[in-house]
Amino acid sequence: MPDGLPSTDSRTRILDAAEAIVRSRGVSALTLEAAARGAGVSKGGLLYHFASKEALLTGLLGRMAEWMQHDFEATVASQPEGPGRVARAMMAWAFALTPERVHERCDRAAAVFLAAFHHDPALLGPIRAVVTRMRAAVAADGLPPGHGHAIMAAGDGIFMARLFGLYTPTEQERRDLHAALARLLEPPSCAC
Repeated sequence: MPDGLPSTDSRTRILDAAEAIVRSRGVSALTLEAAARGAGVSKGGLLYHFASKEALLTGLLGRMAEWMQHDFEATVASQPEGPGRVARAMMAWAFALTPERVHERCDRAAAVFLAAFHHDPALLGPIRAVVTRMRAAVAADGLPPGHGHAIMAAGDGIFMARLFGLYTPTEQERRDLHAALARLLEPPSCAC
């Protein structure tokens, strides 16, 4: 859910409850009954919004995709225009957040992504669509080939390492990685 939006309507409360179940106990614990109970609605109230566990997972992924798209567009809009704008936004997106904020976002996304992948990998379609649009924006960013995608891949790598609990970069490693990637944003030197 995008930051700042209230979670007072039934549909949002159901999605919040489903996400909390997946995060704390895994996808196998996600049932319609458990989500309804967690949201404080009747099973009929839940079925009004989500007819099945798959529909509930689709709702979670749709919400995550909307958040990703919205946050990405806002981050790009906050960068100065010109070549490298999207890549700078990718770096801001991946590195400007405090580690605690990154971990909270990654944990939320990881739970939803892994639950959907476990249930049916095809459910990740909305996330794949957002990533495809992001990759296209990076490719059209005016940087030398590969530079923007290297920045994007580095951010993705940090996210995946967190998602699978492989490692968490130290603050020094984050600074070093940021500095190395920032060099990809520099104009090419003249080979006169």
